[in-house]
Amino acid sequence: MTPRVHLINPSRTTFGVAVITPRWLFVLAAATGTEWGDPIVVDESLVRFDPATVSAGDVVGIGIHTGNARRGYEIGRQARERGAWVVFGGIHATLFPDEVHECGSSHAVVKGDGDLVWAGVVRDCLAGRPQRLYEGGRIDGESFQAARWDLLPPDGYMWASVQTLRGCPKHCSFCSVWRTDGQEPRSRRVDAIVQEIVDLRRRGFRFIALADDNFYPVPLSDLAQARRRADPSRLHELEAIRAERFELMQRLEQLPSDMMFFTQITMEAAEDPEYLNAMRRAHIRGALVGVESVTAEGLKDIYKGFNLAGDELVERLQQFRSHGIHILGSFIFGLPSDRSDTFELTRSLAEKAGLPFAQFVLLQPFPGTIDFEKWTKEQGDPQRISGVPVTQHWLIPEDQRPKIYIPHPTMSPDEIRRRTQSVWDDFYSLPSIWRRSRIIKSYRGRMTFMLVSKLYRQMYANTGIATDSARVARSAKRARFFGRACRRFFISAPMPDLAVPKAS
Repeated sequence: MTPRVHLINPSRTTFGVAVITPRWLFVLAAATGTEWGDPIVVDESLVRFDPATVSAGDVVGIGIHTGNARRGYEIGRQARERGAWVVFGGIHATLFPDEVHECGSSHAVVKGDGDLVWAGVVRDCLAGRPQRLYEGGRIDGESFQAARWDLLPPDGYMWASVQTLRGCPKHCSFCSVWRTDGQEPRSRRVDAIVQEIVDLRRRGFRFIALADDNFYPVPLSDLAQARRRADPSRLHELEAIRAERFELMQRLEQLPSDMMFFTQITMEAAEDPEYLNAMRRAHIRGALVGVESVTAEGLKDIYKGFNLAGDELVERLQQFRSHGIHILGSFIFGLPSDRSDTFELTRSLAEKAGLPFAQFVLLQPFPGTIDFEKWTKEQGDPQRISGVPVTQHWLIPEDQRPKIYIPHPTMSPDEIRRRTQSVWDDFYSLPSIWRRSRIIKSYRGRMTFMLVSKLYRQMYANTGIATDSARVARSAKRARFFGRACRRFFISAPMPDLAVPKAS
């Protein structure tokens, strides 16, 4: 039997439907080539991996981040027991390759970008001589792979995803992106981006996430700083990156008017009306913005002093809405400066700013971040749970894993968790969702907004913050229901004859 290549996205919770395609799966499917036939793609947020599908001699590629590493290791061990070659990649594997070998029974680990190195890894495995470690590095934007969207499972996803650049110039203490992907933006060719987007619209996807680390890589403040330098080379570099952004948006502007894009940007974009207007014309209707904290003290805690707080923050967030861009605000609870009134203050500000969506996450020490390094140094002899040091919390069984790890000066972990859950409950109550749905004119659109809001809450709040396993199970079941109901509102009729917009 000819060996096959399997690509697996691990997940402890299976919803049967997902909001956004896990792009890396389909990029590596393209990077695999067709020498060994089409790879078998398994996204466990849709369907559980079945070890019986793996035969001796197959190659099993597993991509992990910290949150799904333990499940990924289970799959790796199962695949190796069946005689397959096991390879891990992803951000967690990049950070902890030795752990991956020990816990995931891997034959090889790929660090960094897999776009160019992956086919060689497969070839080495099938020749029976895999290397223990492969360095994928940080490839340039010209080398980014387009995804194999022809391998998408039917009825699986609401949104597709396309990446336009990697890297973020910021250095937030809770984030590892600027360390793993770099602070220098690596931009993909505009022609390649537009071609892939057109391919997706031809297949019926009109909602697409521009899955970038930061779609706004050159803030006006960086340009001003570069202008003050005697050497103009840095200014020219930044101006070229900014020009590419505008060229991309000009091309997106020519796409069908029913298309909608969502991306991720920093708050500084609100100071740049020229950029926001270009986003609106390019059908970019929404963006995730890391607000993180509504107080100046909280922003200082996480090295995010470039954000605003209080009433100034409300005004800044409303700038996005005035330019036709709706914000998913991301807030962090459990910062050292947080107090018991911070939770209601945050919820109230999110409502006052007119945010249609918000997420309220708990401060967690994730590997690769400044917060993690500081926390592990403070542990000394760390607490153990089921024999696992808490400094390797991702290896602790999910039902025994704490929700909060960093001690707070005034609140207990349970108080922070309960108050966070309460904010989710209040913000996503039916009356609150209905009030926010007024941004949409049609009744059908408002009902869709209600469904999507409930789906978002069930997927990301109860399954992530609740400690009651029964509540988590109910939320997963409800998410499956809401997901099936929502998906039909997002998929449109294919446009097989859609032409690729030309550069002006």
